[in-house]
Amino acid sequence: CDLYRPIIRFAWGEVSAYHLGLSIRSGAYLSHASALFLQGLTDQIPKTVYVNREQSQKAQDGTLSQLGIDRAFSHKQRRSKYIFTHEGWQIVLLSGKNTSRLGVIPMASPLGEPLLVTGIERTLIDIAVRPDYAGGVYQVLQAFRSAKDRMSTNTLLASLKKLDYVYPYHQAIGFYLQRAGYERERWERIKRLPQDFDFYLAHDIHDRDYDQSWRLFFPKGL
Repeated sequence: CDLYRPIIRFAWGEVSAYHLGLSIRSGAYLSHASALFLQGLTDQIPKTVYVNREQSQKAQDGTLSQLGIDRAFSHKQRRSKYIFTHEGWQIVLLSGKNTSRLGVIPMASPLGEPLLVTGIERTLIDIAVRPDYAGGVYQVLQAFRSAKDRMSTNTLLASLKKLDYVYPYHQAIGFYLQRAGYERERWERIKRLPQDFDFYLAHDIHDRDYDQSWRLFFPKGL
């Protein structure tokens, strides 16, 4: 990591980049593309590990305006610069929203080490919110397709409610569910949630289409 002091770890035997990444931050868990891979929801072979340690609880401004949304999503997604390298891997440290570790589950690494990872529903929400940490919107859509027979709509909706985002990310999630071929009754439950603003599938979309039913801008060709 160029911006921070190097971190030294001593290990006996082979250690996965996932286990190593979690050792950097106490109380952290694996998320986004790392969770996708460990959950078997992507064919991409990762060389980046996303390690998330939640921020302390903060009050959030619940005021939205169309102008504010348009301005915020006209710029590129902010990305963490807290990155370490190890034997060809990047370990990216994230400071995520405080969720009281919602949807985090234990799982074994490919080497059998104990890990903490976001479950399927929480992972799908996370990558819809921050698609760049999953390889972009096309990879997010593919993950939703892969999760179709394993994802609980009830759990996803309950998690989304608990996460209580200011931005209407449910519009993006509903769009993904419909585009990924989920049964109508699954995505229509999200359609019943308020749609008070036009929203964006990702930041900084230049060549875009608009889905009227979700009030959502998305990249052409998706």
